[in-house]
Amino acid sequence: MNNRPKRFAIVIVVLAVVSTMLVIPPLLAYAGEQVSIDAQGTAATLEGSSFGIDDFARNNKGSNRAYEGEYLGYRYPMAGSNGFVALVLEDKLLVFIPKKVQTQLGVDFSIDKTAQQQFLALLSALDSFNAKGGFTIEQLGLPVVFTNEAILKHAGSIITFGVEVEPGYYYTVLTLDPDAATKPDTSKVVTFMETGFIVPADDLLIEAAPEGWDAFVGFLSNMDYRPFWVSLRTSLTALIFVFVLGLAAARLTLRASNRVKDILDALFTIPLVLPPTVIGFLLLVAFGNSTAFGRWLINNGIEIVFSWPAAVLAATVVAFPLLYRTVRGAFEAQDPEMLDVARTLGWSESRIFFRLMMPLAWPSIAAGTVLAFARAMGEFGATLFVAGNFAGVTQTMPLAIYFEWMGGRTDAAVFWVVVVILISFVIILAINLYARHTQKFRLGIASEKETEDFGDSLDMTRRPRRKKGAIVEH
Repeated sequence: MNNRPKRFAIVIVVLAVVSTMLVIPPLLAYAGEQVSIDAQGTAATLEGSSFGIDDFARNNKGSNRAYEGEYLGYRYPMAGSNGFVALVLEDKLLVFIPKKVQTQLGVDFSIDKTAQQQFLALLSALDSFNAKGGFTIEQLGLPVVFTNEAILKHAGSIITFGVEVEPGYYYTVLTLDPDAATKPDTSKVVTFMETGFIVPADDLLIEAAPEGWDAFVGFLSNMDYRPFWVSLRTSLTALIFVFVLGLAAARLTLRASNRVKDILDALFTIPLVLPPTVIGFLLLVAFGNSTAFGRWLINNGIEIVFSWPAAVLAATVVAFPLLYRTVRGAFEAQDPEMLDVARTLGWSESRIFFRLMMPLAWPSIAAGTVLAFARAMGEFGATLFVAGNFAGVTQTMPLAIYFEWMGGRTDAAVFWVVVVILISFVIILAINLYARHTQKFRLGIASEKETEDFGDSLDMTRRPRRKKGAIVEH
């Protein structure tokens, strides 16, 4: 068998790898403890380097908005007119460093391999610090191209650095190349963009980020706890409506005929199986401008959509079936003959419900109430649809988790995930403990009754029998 093609392919792969290693400066050459980053992740210095990076920022998205009625192109904000720009493109990492900055530093980044390695080590460290769960430059492993040209062409687009749009504000602008055969979407040419200033290392004073317990305390002190209080207030308010409406609905279905009972049960249970986004959409349509009822509410000064009452409404609708189904099952399990006996004693239906049915079904009512509270606390889709995401008003913990993660603040998202898990654990534990306590209480009563019955039976067996024909003295 001829192995020459296979050997040739191996040689080609090896040469490609070696050439890539020679062309791409190793990003990790100066990584590790030698790179010092400040607590905010905006500045970094490198041991042995004459320069550092300041005012670093990572922009995952740009802006396509026109300025004063004129469309200028898709643009990313720069740190300033003398700021560097690192564009992560599909096939390379394009680094623009103004010629003026290179002259001031006395470094030519286009040919100085050591300066390239130092810059990329600083950039990679700051990029990893600010990625917050997104892709990093190191993970992508793209070839790096340094340039000081202010205008470049790439993939059917024209990239212009240092464009002053508003007075004092500079941007990297992407526009379509009129000479190109293909017209790309300029908003998708760049994966993400990073910018900052390259300054002499002596001008930077890096305050090390706190570590260990100090870092944890600092994180907690800077957290925005409003999502917790919004969730708690929304869930407790919704629970009041769920409790009253759930008991009323359970009683209504019990007293209805079988045909009506099936229809009512399907109506009351359907929020349990509908996707939350469908519920949110229906509430948005019902209470918005799309319906006569919604317009009537708005005309009378009652605006529910995109407000805190809308969050309460969404939580109420999604949590209601849990309490309703639990309570209805408890009511149906009660002995109907016992209820008939209460009626023969002259008890009214209201008295039977509040003095007999509810106390007997209380363990199930309590469990359903706690489950409904947990469901209201964890509501996301319907709340986002009908109430929106307004910090301190409608932003609950589930909404905070999503938007913190989307904003790159993974640590804050993880914090709220832990809080939600702890709350859920406490709720489930409370239900289990209450159920065990109730079961022990019932078993205790049953055991006591069995003991009394056994004692009565034992007394009957020990009582002497009267002989036949014996005379009983009085």
